[in-house]
Order: sequence, then structure tokens, then C-alpha cells
Amino acid sequence: MRVAVAATASFGADVLERLAAEAEIAYLLTRPDAPAGRGRKLTAPPAKETATALGIPVLQPERPELPSDAVDAVVVCAYGLLIPDALLARALWLNVHPSLLPRWRGAAPVERAILAGDEETGVTIHETVKELDAGPIAAQERFPIVQEDDAGAIFRRAAEAAAGLLVSVVPAPSFVPQPAAGVTYAQKIVPTDRQLDLSDPVDSWRRVRALSPHIGAWTMLHNRRVTVWRARLEDGAFVPEEVQPEGKRRMTYEEFLRGLR
Repeated sequence: MRVAVAATASFGADVLERLAAEAEIAYLLTRPDAPAGRGRKLTAPPAKETATALGIPVLQPERPELPSDAVDAVVVCAYGLLIPDALLARALWLNVHPSLLPRWRGAAPVERAILAGDEETGVTIHETVKELDAGPIAAQERFPIVQEDDAGAIFRRAAEAAAGLLVSVVPAPSFVPQPAAGVTYAQKIVPTDRQLDLSDPVDSWRRVRALSPHIGAWTMLHNRRVTVWRARLEDGAFVPEEVQPEGKRRMTYEEFLRGLR
């Protein structure tokens, strides 16, 4: 099995690394390096860093392109660019989506599943089509969302499952149309999604888990703006466990309280 991978973000990098242990990766198609951080230093996408460490050739066009190098499939995972119809017609494109499609099509399926209180999620391998995450399904794997899970845990579980599914799908793909019922959309996380409403302990607990460890939810604690990275529910109350005061390092909530004295 010889495949190409189109990926940019950390989830795509994880799938790339796991798939590289099972198949030959012809090349990585990823987005160009971009300024990041306070210093706006030019930074490579996570998928590029993974590919470079594995010795996989990297292509970084401004717009998606395919070389003449033939592959069995192009695996798309957290790539971030629209694949034009002309390229879709040139190869088999398989999208890795971390939800049980048709539930949670769109940009933030893991985060929205946790925020909604879903008890299970999973990963779907489907054919890439013009309509967002609407292609026919080749394979799915389900797993529960447990109380300890944050988004990072779900992404890791989805990446592991995806690599296993792709090994089975790519040699002999077979597709089933997505059902028309049950379609929901996972809108992109925006700044207002990050603010905790401490009057709603359950929503705050879910929000911390949904936005950790990659985005972060914030609130005001003791008159200080604080990002909350871990929390728990205790007798129905929201209890911070790991926080990061603005401009400071991450610390336990107990350390934060000691610093106020």
C-alpha cells in the first residue's frame, strides 16, 4: 500500500505517524510555513515536522497540487484547504474525520461532541467530495467518551483507529452513502466559546475538557483572568485543577491560590 497524505494540524500529524508504521507514504502535502506565536516566527506545520522526522518528502504549495507520482490513495486529515474538483478526479481521496458522520460535519467535531455531552464518538473514513464531510463512508469505528476524556484524548484515540481502518480500506475501498437523517454541523471554535459561565458547572466542566490541551477555556478567578486546563465536577460544583494565570506558567489550582496570599 502506497499512499500520500494531505495534513497540516496536529491530528493530521498523528495520523501520518501512525499510518507510516503500516504503509509506504509517498509524500506529505501540507500548507506553507506560517508566522506563529508572539514573535510571529515562521513556523512549520506539525505534519511537516512529523514527516521530516520520518524522512517523508514534503510538498507545500499555496494551493493543493498533485505530482505525477502515482499512489493508491491520498489520505486527507486536518489539511485545511479545499481540494478542487480537478484534483478529486485524478485520484482516490479519503478523508479522516474524527466523528461518527453524519453527526458533527465541519471544523470542530471533537470539541462540539464533548460540549454537547455526547456519550460516544468515533472516526469515519469517507470519500472526499465537494460538499463538506458529506462523502460516502468506507469505514467507521465507535468509542465512548468517558468523563476523564479531554479533546486531546479523543484525537489520539481517533488517530489510532483511523490508521487501522485505512490499512483495510485502501486496498479495496467500498462505500455506503451517508444517511440523510442525523446531519449536524460542528462550527469552528470562536472566542466566545472559550469563556466559562461558572453559574453552569456542567457546561464549564465540559468546556474545559473540549478545549484542552489545544485552545483553552478561561474565566475570572479571584479577579484574575485564568485559563483553566483541567477541572472536575465535585458534588455538582465546578472545581479547577490546573490553571494558567495570564502571562504565567501552568500550575495546580492550589499553587495559584497560594500565590494570592
